[in-house]
Amino acid sequence: MALEHAILVSLLEKPGSGYELARRFERSIGYFWTATHQQIYRVLKRMESDGLLAVREVPQQGRPDKKEYSVAGLGRAALSQWLHEPIESESVRHDLAVKIRGAAFDDPSALIHEVERHRQVHSDRLAHYLAGELRDFTGPEASAPPDAGQELQHVVLRGGIAYERMTIAWLDDVLATVHQLGASRPRT
Repeated sequence: MALEHAILVSLLEKPGSGYELARRFERSIGYFWTATHQQIYRVLKRMESDGLLAVREVPQQGRPDKKEYSVAGLGRAALSQWLHEPIESESVRHDLAVKIRGAAFDDPSALIHEVERHRQVHSDRLAHYLAGELRDFTGPEASAPPDAGQELQHVVLRGGIAYERMTIAWLDDVLATVHQLGASRPRT
């Protein structure tokens, strides 16, 4: 997926400025597709010149006018074309898994700190996803009834929640296995 597609999806969900779009990437879509503020602004400019986006100047009091981006007809057509293309097989590159396999040729307990660090990262991400789900979809502040866009956003979030839970369970299994191997190693 190109950054352009992630931007088109986000702007179809809600038009906004480059700053607002960058904030959305930090808050939601960015967990599945990351981009720096500079990348987003550079791509927005290119998409605008390619006719994929419409831009309107929004006056602001005491500050320079801001540009609000929305998806133009060409942008909607580009997204539609991309949605109908097959996805190339996804690469499964996982450095931690290679380290775990390689630990068989060294001291497996040397992995404990790194596996615990990864587990904490995934636990923090899961907590963030669950808080977002409560805020946006299941809690008392959530809008009801959800529209199709919100339903699809929620199903992606549920996928992220399931992935984080699965990863944490796997890392717990790795830690238990490494501890078990450490207990069964002969003392020298």
